[in-house]
Amino acid sequence: MAENGASEKRASARPSTSREGDPCWVDAQLSDLAAGRRFYGELFGWTFREAGEAGEARETAGAESVRAYLDGEPVAELVRKTDGRMPTVWSVYFHTPDAAALAGRIRAGGGQILTPPHPVDDLGTAALAADPEGAVFGLWQPGRRTGFGRRREPGTFAWAELYTRDTEAANAFYGDLFHDALFGPDASPDFGRAPVLDVFPAEMPPHFLAHFRVEDVEAALAAVTGLGGRVRVPPFETSYGRVAVVSDDQGAQFALLRR
Repeated sequence: MAENGASEKRASARPSTSREGDPCWVDAQLSDLAAGRRFYGELFGWTFREAGEAGEARETAGAESVRAYLDGEPVAELVRKTDGRMPTVWSVYFHTPDAAALAGRIRAGGGQILTPPHPVDDLGTAALAADPEGAVFGLWQPGRRTGFGRRREPGTFAWAELYTRDTEAANAFYGDLFHDALFGPDASPDFGRAPVLDVFPAEMPPHFLAHFRVEDVEAALAAVTGLGGRVRVPPFETSYGRVAVVSDDQGAQFALLRR
C-alpha cells in the first residue's frame, strides 16, 4: 500500500473498491521466467519477488510464478508454463465476490468454465472461463490479496479490450454478468469490446488483450523491439487512447496505451 501523503496523481491511479466485473489482475504464461523478468523489467521498470521472498510467489498447478511490482506495489504476475502446448498469453482476471456463483451464471449465459473455482492458498479463489465465442478470461475472488496495487498509470494495467466477432452478443453476455461495473451508476470501466476485424486478420480468434499504459507509444515500441519483441499492429487511435499491439520475446501479445 502507498505511504501516507502519496500524491493525488498516484492516489487516483490506485484501485478503489472493486465491483464485480472490474479487471483486477493480469498474468502471463511463459516458458522462460528469467527472460520474462528481463523483458518486462527493462520495458516497464518492474521488479520481482521469487519463491521464498516474503511469501510473494505461489505455486499454480506446480508452476513457479513471480510477482511483478512497480514502486513496491503489485501490478502483474509471470507464471511458468508446465506444458509446452499451453499458449503463451497474457490473461485478464475480473473481480467477483463469489466465484462459484459467477461460474454458474457464466454457464447459464452460454459460456464455459475451463478451470473451476479453486483456492490459491489464502490469497483468494481463481477460475478460468470462456465466453460463448471462446474468449478466455479469469475470475478472482479476493482473500488476503485483492489484486492490483496500482493501475492506470505508466507501467501498469490500464485497459482490457475484448476483440470479438459479435459485439452486440458480447455486450449482452458481459452486461448481464458485470452490469454494475460496465453500465451502473458512476461506472468507469477499464473494459471495452470491439470487432476482431477492426485490428486483426479474419482468422484471429476472439480474445482479450491487456493494455499497459505508457507515456510515449513510439518510444515504447522501440524498447520492445530492442528487447527482442515484435510490433504486431502499428499505432492506431481508439476512443480510449493511442494503441499499438506488440508481443514479448516469447510471443505473448499485449498492447501499449497512451491516454
